[in-house]
Amino acid sequence: MSTEDALIVEDADGVRTFTLNRPDSFNSLTLQLKEDLLGALRDAAEEPKVRAVVLTGAGRAFCAGQDLKEHVGLLQANDPAPLSTVEKHYNPLIRTVTGMPKPVIAAVNGTAAGAGASLAYACDLRIAARSAKFLMAFANVGLTADSGASWTLPRLIGYGRAMQMLLLAQPVEAEEALRIGMVNQVVPDGEALATAQALAARMAAGPTTAYAKIKEAMLAAASAELDGALAVEARTQAEAGQTADHREAVEAFVAKRPPSFTGR
Repeated sequence: MSTEDALIVEDADGVRTFTLNRPDSFNSLTLQLKEDLLGALRDAAEEPKVRAVVLTGAGRAFCAGQDLKEHVGLLQANDPAPLSTVEKHYNPLIRTVTGMPKPVIAAVNGTAAGAGASLAYACDLRIAARSAKFLMAFANVGLTADSGASWTLPRLIGYGRAMQMLLLAQPVEAEEALRIGMVNQVVPDGEALATAQALAARMAAGPTTAYAKIKEAMLAAASAELDGALAVEARTQAEAGQTADHREAVEAFVAKRPPSFTGR
């Protein structure tokens, strides 16, 4: 385990867990935290020993989005940083999560707002505590969507519901989030991280390359015509078919034994 001021990184069972660790500020994102998280996620993407990733927050919140205290101070100082952070930090964060060649699971232990909620939407799966809530608060501070929310959220819950969340900035509770497909599972408070880590450990023992190819095909199909999606499916299926894990799975099926995946 290595610990930085605002980011905790832990490895266990092929799973790397990132904990946003600014609980007194509801894990809001400062410039330093954004840069630390981006670098750490990129490292996880390249590390073969990491076969699944969990993202969570310390304390009562998952992530409240942009640290507005830092933001307003920079605005008052006429610093250009607030106007460039979307391109320099938020967009790369979302690209890194969605393009991660291994599963990424959000353990939403409390409120997820703004860019924090968007970060959860970009993950492959979301486990929410019963008291968790999701808030698209951009309009409340005179801003529009960022961190991929205009793309990810409608694909999770539909255009109409996404527009309602963005325009009205009303929170969505965990049970409603489950009902409309925003999250995959709701668990009792205090159990979101353990549940997500157990799921991630199970996936870390699975066919990592196949998961990567599934993510690639799904991401391509989200904005492709049918022929384009079919072409990506054909390529990624051929690539997955050449892996040791595919051969192992077929041999295990024929031999009527559980497969032993290596991620290759």
